[in-house]
Amino acid sequence: MKLVIVVPCYNEEAVLTETTSRLSSVLDGMKASGQIDEGNILYVNDGSKDRTWELIEKFAQENAYVTGLKLAHNVGHQQALWAGLEWAAVHADAAVSIDADLQDDVEVIPQMVDFYRKGIDVVFGVRKERKTDTFFKRTTALAFYSMMHAMNTGVVYNHADFRLMSQRALQALMAFPERNLFLRGMVSALGFPSAQVYYDRAERFAGESKYPLRKMLAFALDGITSFSIRPLQFITLLGIFFLFISFAAIVYGVVQYFEGNTIAGWTSQLISIWFIGGAILIACGIIGEYVGKIYVEVKRRPRYFIDKTTENIRK
Repeated sequence: MKLVIVVPCYNEEAVLTETTSRLSSVLDGMKASGQIDEGNILYVNDGSKDRTWELIEKFAQENAYVTGLKLAHNVGHQQALWAGLEWAAVHADAAVSIDADLQDDVEVIPQMVDFYRKGIDVVFGVRKERKTDTFFKRTTALAFYSMMHAMNTGVVYNHADFRLMSQRALQALMAFPERNLFLRGMVSALGFPSAQVYYDRAERFAGESKYPLRKMLAFALDGITSFSIRPLQFITLLGIFFLFISFAAIVYGVVQYFEGNTIAGWTSQLISIWFIGGAILIACGIIGEYVGKIYVEVKRRPRYFIDKTTENIRK
């Protein structure tokens, strides 16, 4: 069995040495125990501005496990991860995807491989708790997963992009044509036999988080609009609600007219204009988000371009 560990990288020079050491140790242990016959660490450099690629090339010369892809420019975490998985779908029996920051526990990778050897195609790495997160991140994460569940996206609670996928699952994933990637939902949608391994998520070993609030919100919006039409259905229900309100207002106005009462109306009219106007703008924004995604999809532009690779990846 050949296992490839896919690691997307963006400005990770501070942590890359330790990441390589720990992942190499895990691969050594699995080879010694007979779990795998061959292993690779595939770093995907996503347009880093620091010495990340320089270090990848250096490690590739010193460490037989390390290989690397350098993308021509920054395309984002999901697209970079896709690039690595696309390579692994051809060259490996199974692939594990993991971030470079060492927050995910590399020591549970052998457990994932055990599930694979039992015939499981997808093994999700799920964090047990969020003690290392700030109150803000913990609260927003809970809101995110609750919203994903409400939108029926099939996302596994407390699972990010730490998972093992068999070659069969990888090749099925590659059949998805969309450019707006939300891999957490896409992998869950495959429907192959799956399992979960649980671990304690650590703090980032070094460097800075690549997911500030702005990117977290954008990622959540991508997840919702890429895998659910519930927001559009909500707009329809909102329109029906306002229709009933308008009927009630018409009946009220007619009754007041025949009773001869004076209807001031200024306050209620002002409130209704602002409220309905705001609702219309939100609805237009949601519809615009879907139209924008359709626009990106129909152009069918390549997801990424590879600038160069390490020499040993061609072997």
